[in-house]
Amino acid sequence: MREPAFRGLFALPPGVDFAHEFVTGFLDRMAGQPPEAMARVTIYANAARTLAELKCAFDLRGPLLLPRLLPVTNLDIPSLLDQPEAAPLARRLQLARLVAGLLRTRPDLASGHSIAALARSLADLMQEMQSEGLAPDALEGIDTGDHARHWQNALVFLRIAARFHLAGPPMDRAARQRLAAETLLHDWSRGVGLPDGPVIVAGSTGSHGATRLFMQAVASLPEGAVVLPGFDFDQPQSVWDGLDHASEDHPQARFAPLIRALGRPARWTATPPPVPARNRLVSLALRPAPVTDQWIAEGPRLPDLIAPTEGLTLIETEQPGQEAEVIALILRDAAERHAPATLIAADGNLIRRVSAALDRWRLCPDESAGQPLSLTGHGLFLRQIAALFGETLSIDRLLVLLKHPLALTGSPLVGANEARLLARDLELELRRNGPAFPDGECLRNWASRGDALRKTWAEWLADMLDRITPLAQDRAPRPLPDRLRDLIRLADALAAGPGGDAAASRLWQEREGALLRSTMDHLAEHAAQGPDLGAQDFCALLLDELHQQSVRIDGDAHYLHIRGPREARIVGHGLVILSGLNEGGWPQQLTPDPWLSRQMRLAAGLPLPERQIGLAAHDFQQAMGLDQVILTRARRDAEAETIPSRWLNRLTNLMGGLPERSGPQALAAMRARGDAWLALAAAVSRPARALPPCPRPAPIPPAPPFRDLPVTDVSLLIRDPYAVYAKRVLGLRPLPALRPEPDAALRGQTLHSIVEAWLGTRPDPGMTHAALKARFLALTAAILERDVPWPAARAFWAARMERIADRIVADELVRLAEGRPVIVETRGKVALGGMDFILTAKPDRIDLLHDGRVMIYDYKSGKPPTDKQIAAFDKQLILEAAMARRGGFDAIGPVDVAGIRYIQLGGEGETQIREHSPDLEDENWEGFVRLIAAYLAGDTGFTSMRAPEQTSYAGDYDHLARFGEWSLADAPHVEKVGVEQGNGHE
Repeated sequence: MREPAFRGLFALPPGVDFAHEFVTGFLDRMAGQPPEAMARVTIYANAARTLAELKCAFDLRGPLLLPRLLPVTNLDIPSLLDQPEAAPLARRLQLARLVAGLLRTRPDLASGHSIAALARSLADLMQEMQSEGLAPDALEGIDTGDHARHWQNALVFLRIAARFHLAGPPMDRAARQRLAAETLLHDWSRGVGLPDGPVIVAGSTGSHGATRLFMQAVASLPEGAVVLPGFDFDQPQSVWDGLDHASEDHPQARFAPLIRALGRPARWTATPPPVPARNRLVSLALRPAPVTDQWIAEGPRLPDLIAPTEGLTLIETEQPGQEAEVIALILRDAAERHAPATLIAADGNLIRRVSAALDRWRLCPDESAGQPLSLTGHGLFLRQIAALFGETLSIDRLLVLLKHPLALTGSPLVGANEARLLARDLELELRRNGPAFPDGECLRNWASRGDALRKTWAEWLADMLDRITPLAQDRAPRPLPDRLRDLIRLADALAAGPGGDAAASRLWQEREGALLRSTMDHLAEHAAQGPDLGAQDFCALLLDELHQQSVRIDGDAHYLHIRGPREARIVGHGLVILSGLNEGGWPQQLTPDPWLSRQMRLAAGLPLPERQIGLAAHDFQQAMGLDQVILTRARRDAEAETIPSRWLNRLTNLMGGLPERSGPQALAAMRARGDAWLALAAAVSRPARALPPCPRPAPIPPAPPFRDLPVTDVSLLIRDPYAVYAKRVLGLRPLPALRPEPDAALRGQTLHSIVEAWLGTRPDPGMTHAALKARFLALTAAILERDVPWPAARAFWAARMERIADRIVADELVRLAEGRPVIVETRGKVALGGMDFILTAKPDRIDLLHDGRVMIYDYKSGKPPTDKQIAAFDKQLILEAAMARRGGFDAIGPVDVAGIRYIQLGGEGETQIREHSPDLEDENWEGFVRLIAAYLAGDTGFTSMRAPEQTSYAGDYDHLARFGEWSLADAPHVEKVGVEQGNGHE
């Protein structure tokens, strides 16, 4: 019986359908053999996806006895291994325990990393050493004399960790793979234990040491073959000879050791790539640096570039969002034609943008990478609960949980719609009335004002908050099993709801829930191996574990696929889109190694980090060999201008420098084809008809627009009448912030409350300075404790008040000697004669002086207005003075005004006197009456931003006025609004 011709190193060029072409070459070599001969062959593939494609290729050939198809990572030799393989998670948690111990003694080494991130990077380094066959001794030869102290300290720890992790029998997958490869190479080279049939390694680049060793062992077998993907047959031997560790970023660098050991590969099949001339162009463009002399020497020998680049399209958009839109449009076009199309992307954000854009047309492509479990609804729910640990519960955090689709899904007492309605009502209550950090007590008070359903729901929630509060205070490191147990219990309770059962909820159901359950069970199984973790490190660990798991997305658009860069080698036909071709996108930015510098890695015998760029370059080169390829990038990201991918940059520079080969014309044609797609995408995004911008509004509602106005809104009526229209006529109020902050408004309210309480104690002019100051500071501390739940803001504002206390108290004693406060935060009003209108005011303070006149004061937490500002728009105190003269305040009746003053609760705490006289009062009062009369009569429009003090002014109603569609230079559009009906209006 003739044996198949399997011996040595083979390869397929970029651009060919690797799986189908491999099967073609394999069956050609099996021609004439009996069917059972196929079953004697063992094929090792580089990845599960390649195995799946190989099976599909075999299926297309009809009924066959298939060879054994195995992943190349499955090299275990049971006779060499006395114990089962250790779980990677358990080993990583053991390293995390070492890292935690290190950071307790040397926190400076963390450099902003979490324990989980450092443990994973350390585990990756240990795995890399095992794959390359390096023992702990490899670290002993590293000289750190010229390195910074950080690297020296890191190396001391690394040597300890390596002795712990690498010593002993092989427990990890990488170590077992290396041992199996070494054993097979040793035995097969001596003719011991040869396999009983042909062995083939297909699709692997040999990027890992153990895999490369196994490939060498297979290639040396009498019936062994290695078939390389995307091999550059156009690259000269001189370039191959120069590929070394300094050329790690070259696409063919992984093949160089194999070629030196086994010679240049033969072609697996005679099938040429789709565009051989383009392969020559890309090969020359990606030569190792320096390349300019090679371009000058070999560029003119390239064929005319018009024909090889006819299948290339270059799309350069302005923003990533536009890039996603045009990619989605290309995929939609392919779906309409039932033509296969594949998007290859390294950027997860771009993939999500494209998927969202495709959703407009109800297209869901098949996405091989799936969605990270951490970004699914189930993963986000668990992450949001974990974020409660060590953090005081705020309104927004609580509402995120209550409005999550998984919350209360197991409750028989409160339905989903009822729960959402109750959550909305609670949101309005907390936004308007607080507290900023909800607790069980406030929930019970709110429940007492509602019906039975609200009481049931709120009582359950109050009990939940009572459970969460202790966890929010727990920031110290705790055992990982305890933290995990608390997380699961809290998640079960929130998902179950009032009177519910976690098992009946959706938390652990569906595909995402089942994966989440298995992930958490696996973590719980090995949690005892991990260190004690604080709240933040626990959240980081949870996020890291969830991010490693993916939920498969089965698309319903069978012609559309989204693949990662590593899968470029198995894309064999149809349109291919290579996206995100910017530095940092594809190739992705290298992750800094916190343990070893580049020089230290070289000294230890480890590959350089640039190996990842070389692998990505190989993926790019393979995809570029396909017939129809679209290249896309965005010129800018969210922050700044982007840099084109080094591969795209080289390609365009080489083409631009070959005018004799029509390079510039070919490049212009590529861009022209891209511009056509950009124009189509712009047309899709363009509205069917042009919408004119809104004019600057100046509505005139039916008279009278209002019947009263507080004096504090007069300045707003002068500067931004439209805001008064929205506030007083339409009755619109902005909702308070979802997350209250200690901002300027709260500071002003709090400081006013302090002064009001202080004056409420009726300070006596005979009190000593020290006694009055002590009372002032005591009230300050009490009110800050009551009204300001933020410790940092409380301390800052207390220090501010203490700094000005002496000045405030000294000036107060002077004021008490001149008179006494008779009005403190008491409302007054004055009706305008001949008009159905009342002006109201609530002065901070009015003192009755010994001569029978009054002094009007206003407390300012910020900078008091100047006389010029008062003359222009800030009329509060001058109008309050006019109201006092007209008997607007019952406690004092009509009275003469001695003056107006501002007391600053900041700065130096000084009291500032402002210009005042009866004539000035009358002038401002008459002007106010004319202003109100114009609006009440319906003669004047409420113009938006009529006279803003600053061009940077931002009001609460700018969005309603459509500011941005018009500017301050535009004339107001005066327009009557509302429909009069009887005596009222709408």
